[in-house]
Amino acid sequence: MTYGLYTGIGLIDNFPKFRSFKKFKNGNFIPHNDLGPTMELPSVGDGIGGLILSILLWIAMSILFVILLVVFEVVFWFSLFIILAMLYWIFFRALKFVFNKSKETKGNMGISAIYSLTYTLLYVGWIFGIVYLTEIMK
Repeated sequence: MTYGLYTGIGLIDNFPKFRSFKKFKNGNFIPHNDLGPTMELPSVGDGIGGLILSILLWIAMSILFVILLVVFEVVFWFSLFIILAMLYWIFFRALKFVFNKSKETKGNMGISAIYSLTYTLLYVGWIFGIVYLTEIMK
């Protein structure tokens, strides 16, 4: 950071804007009623009919399980993408805030070092403060 402030580096915000998404209105997205599920499981019974029905139900439940795993995988990767995008935004905003001072510190190593040390202590200090507070509250 010191070198960046000393040389006068500036950041360009080239993060893509996600403005083409449609905004949803508040309301019920999943229609429901107050009744619980009313599906009754079939009774398989004994004999060859019960055996075939059990095998078919076993295959159907296996396919359903695989579909649910795929859905959970998509949810996991989407959540990971959102978390990484938030972290990128936080770090980018922090660096942009620091490098806004680069016009004042260009060519002056002392002021650049003071600014970079101050912002480093502030940005790392609040993380240690949160960890310390969570240890105190236990």
